[in-house]
Amino acid sequence: MKIALASDHGGFALKEQIKEHLKNRGFELLDLGTNSEESVDYPLFGKACGEAIASGKAELGIICCGTGIGISIAANKVCGVRCALATNEYMAEMAKKHNDANILALGGRVLNLQEATKIVDTWLDTEFEGGRHQRRVDMLNEM
Repeated sequence: MKIALASDHGGFALKEQIKEHLKNRGFELLDLGTNSEESVDYPLFGKACGEAIASGKAELGIICCGTGIGISIAANKVCGVRCALATNEYMAEMAKKHNDANILALGGRVLNLQEATKIVDTWLDTEFEGGRHQRRVDMLNEM
């Protein structure tokens, strides 16, 4: 499975740490930037990840900014994206289980590496339940 990664300057350090964790888990990665802590505009990177998912260049995405809020809003502007901001494992589990989130957003100034790694692993290891949730995901996809 290929996972797209993107961040702004506020999420850069966390993205780099998550990238190493995902490499160790054996995932193929597509790093869409940014490549330093120099100030950049988060909408560009949220959009880039959203477009990578929508086009099929990657199956899933993980994006980071300072809080995860701005970059998740940007990603959700791309048709076909269901980006969820998670600050704990339960949110990550429900994002996948009930919403079939295809992008996970994290806050580099909100989470430490241990917390973020648990959230990422929970999200990746959780399956979409389908069933009654499929109708709702279909509604989201039609919007």
